[in-house]
Amino acid sequence: MRALYCRDWRPFDELEIVDIPDPEPPAKGLRIRVMAAGVSFAQSLVVQGKYQRKPPCPFTPGSEVAGVVEAVGPEASRFKVGDKVFAVIDWGGLAEKATALEVNTYAIPEGLDFAKAISITNSYGTSAAALMWPHLLNVQSGQTLLVHGAAGGVGIAAVEIGKILGATVIATASSQQKLTIAKAHGADHTINYSDGSFKDAVMDITGGRGVNACYDPVGGQIFDQSLRCMAVEGRIMPVGFAGGEISSIPANILLVKNITVTGLNMGYYMGWSPYDARYESEERVRPIMEKLAEWTVSGQIRPELAAAFLIDDFRDAMAMVLGRKAIGRVAVVFGDEATRLGL
Repeated sequence: MRALYCRDWRPFDELEIVDIPDPEPPAKGLRIRVMAAGVSFAQSLVVQGKYQRKPPCPFTPGSEVAGVVEAVGPEASRFKVGDKVFAVIDWGGLAEKATALEVNTYAIPEGLDFAKAISITNSYGTSAAALMWPHLLNVQSGQTLLVHGAAGGVGIAAVEIGKILGATVIATASSQQKLTIAKAHGADHTINYSDGSFKDAVMDITGGRGVNACYDPVGGQIFDQSLRCMAVEGRIMPVGFAGGEISSIPANILLVKNITVTGLNMGYYMGWSPYDARYESEERVRPIMEKLAEWTVSGQIRPELAAAFLIDDFRDAMAMVLGRKAIGRVAVVFGDEATRLGL
């Protein structure tokens, strides 16, 4: 099979495509004929050895796939050959075939295509847990939710799920085009923060009260400014640092307004982090994934496919991600899915 290959730590552009043997399904897992695989900022860090978890070299990057079950391990029983599935995997996704543990694999319902299914795994899964789990942002109907980077993968997901939960959603992004996308996905208010300022606009929208919850995949100055437009007893979550800067948190602001800062490493619950609780967490994670698939088919959430590329164009795919030009998810597609998309 053809696969993207990382022989040692290096920039994503320096990876290569090689022919390697088909992987054997793990005892408690599956081999999937990949139709779509996600491309993300995190993968650019993984291949350079800069991510929290380091695969053993050589390896194939890629942690989210959708496709057709091709082989089943002897201790797996939930799926059979021919089933359409999407899965979160440790690595190995950017290849024609990949293996997945059954615990991290979910059925694709009728009406959901492969390229959009990959958005459910990390983007929508992370946003759903962040907004819905009681120990995290715990967004309630009638509250106000501030979503940064609202046209990115996790941003669009947070906007849509926030609306399903009954929140008033304020979306920020760096261009009018991106704000139009956020609005189309349900945002009640939009703010262009390309000049670096949004606090006053948020406070105006909320009548000076501030927001109850903030979901921030950008970090840096965006996070710092967000702290200053939180409501009393507000909750704020750094989800990532797409802006390239990790903030130091001024504890005095937390103290004055009783603000809670909460983190979410979804990998802890899915197995792709240094702390692996995938089996202990399945009863919490699987219902979220199944609900997200249902919401997609019903049209309550609409995963945005920014662009699809063939594996030969993997550099262009990552360039779109790193250039922050992607509105939604970027995918590498194979086989019938590539044909369906005209590639």
